[in-house]
Amino acid sequence: MRPPEKVSEEFSAPVLFCGQIFLFLFMSSPKIIEAKERWARKMAGKEKPAVRSTDRLPPGQHLTGGFPVLDLGIQPEVPLERWKLEIKGLVEQPLTLDWPQLNALEQFADVSDFHCVTTWSKYDCRWSGVAFFTLVDLVKPQPEARFVYFTGYDGYSTNTALENCLDDDVLIATQFDGQPIPKEHGGPARVIIPKLYAWKGAKFVRGIEFRADDKPGFWEVRGYSNTADPWQEERFS
Repeated sequence: MRPPEKVSEEFSAPVLFCGQIFLFLFMSSPKIIEAKERWARKMAGKEKPAVRSTDRLPPGQHLTGGFPVLDLGIQPEVPLERWKLEIKGLVEQPLTLDWPQLNALEQFADVSDFHCVTTWSKYDCRWSGVAFFTLVDLVKPQPEARFVYFTGYDGYSTNTALENCLDDDVLIATQFDGQPIPKEHGGPARVIIPKLYAWKGAKFVRGIEFRADDKPGFWEVRGYSNTADPWQEERFS
């Protein structure tokens, strides 16, 4: 996996943010990262709900009818003939899948809500692809495996507890709303973990590692929550 600092520093990207369109001409991705780190430090002391919300819309969120695009500013071109997903770590049977092999696995479709840490939510997202359960059955995690570390083709990484990935709505998605996932939304394949803030679902996914220790990912080392429960507003650490 390429470490985050290897990400290309020059890009220009249109971004939808919280339902409004802005054109950001970013001179370098470190500027975005530094700004988000400052925001995380500022918001870290914000009081969180004492009791986990049971509402469909998590606290502090608002609905959007669109689908905003937020990423590192890098949207890699990944030809399907070169795409690979490597699954490794504390597993009995490490596995690398190419695109035809991934799509030959049992396909799974699910409708779930999508919650971004930047306070917008989108209801009734129709995803399809391969259930995380299917991959677990193939690689057989060892008893010591308690965490999962995801990496993407854009240099991104994120982490979560294995138990979060064992919910029945978690998948490696290859389609959204019946169509292949476009590059701006993390295609050709991205991770979907509906019960966590969306940054926990790596776009452009290329690697899944089962681990005994909880290795923080790209945003987790920059002040964002390790657990990321939207109903407890766990946005920042």
